[in-house]
Formats: sequence, C-alpha cells, structure tokens
Amino acid sequence: MKNLPSIKWLSLLVILLTLVGCTGGMGGMQAEFAEMPVGMGYANGEKIYFMHTEASDPEIAQALSEMMDSPVLTVPALAQVPPEALANVYVFKNGVEGSGPLGYQADVFDAPPGDPGYSPLRRIVWVTYEQWADSPQTAHLLYSVDEIFAAEASGLLTLEPSNIVVNMPFVTWDGDQR
Repeated sequence: MKNLPSIKWLSLLVILLTLVGCTGGMGGMQAEFAEMPVGMGYANGEKIYFMHTEASDPEIAQALSEMMDSPVLTVPALAQVPPEALANVYVFKNGVEGSGPLGYQADVFDAPPGDPGYSPLRRIVWVTYEQWADSPQTAHLLYSVDEIFAAEASGLLTLEPSNIVVNMPFVTWDGDQR
C-alpha cells in the first residue's frame, strides 16, 4: 500500500497532461493573419479574388506592385516552369475600362481550384479587341474562358500567349468558397 500515493500522483499527472494536450487544435498555437491586397477577376462566370506574389518579368512585377500598392517580387525562374504545370490568365490590352492591370476589364482565369488543371502559376495570355479603334462599342465584359474563345472565333478579339508567368493563388472562388 506504500505505492498508493505515488499511483495517485501519477494518475493525476496523466490526467492533467491529457487535459493540457487537448486544449488547442494546433498544439496550443493560435493562427495568425496578415493583410494582403487582392485583385478581383472571373473564372467560369463567377467573381473570384486572388493575389499577385511573384512574376517572371520585371516590368510586369513593377506594374503589379504599383497597381496593388504591395511588392510583387521578380522571379525570372518562373518563366522556366514547364507549360503543363501552368494555368492561364487572360489579360485585356484594350476594351471596356476596368480594374485589370492595364486599366481594362478584370482578368479572366481558366482552371479554378477543384479543376484538374488548377495551378496558382499563370501564363499571361494577352487579349486584344480587333476593331477597338474603329468601333469601341464592340467590346463588352467577358466572364469566362468560353466567352473569350467564342469572341475569338467570331473575329472580335485575338489571343496572344506570352512567356510571362505570374504566381496568382486564388483567395476565394465559386461563391466566396475558401
């Protein structure tokens, strides 16, 4: 019976350690949050929000830094990422004025999260309305890649894939899903 007090203390210690270990879902750590500016664009006809964190081209990185009032790093190695690891972002060079990086409509993305082709690394595809100078009313907002391809097929605009890659992870998508 001499061991009874030590078994009591050992049992109490085990219970106490178990309770302490169960107090936090992250081992007692608390999540921390940082504020970052986000851009708004479209994917599959839905409004999405995304960040620009790095770009392969220094001029694009500078333009995005100024647009977002937050540094976008130049990482030339992004241009060497194999094409099968990239998704596309469609950036408008003319057309309807808006929040896009060149002052025209917001970017349109293919392959949002959940799509098998999703990647935060995006190759810029330049979108240009062909008759813009002669007939600006031909430009209208496009919300999906399907709409862009249909406008291209009708001769309304041209697409020019670039070698510029930007890291643009989605923050929200498909009805503010995260």
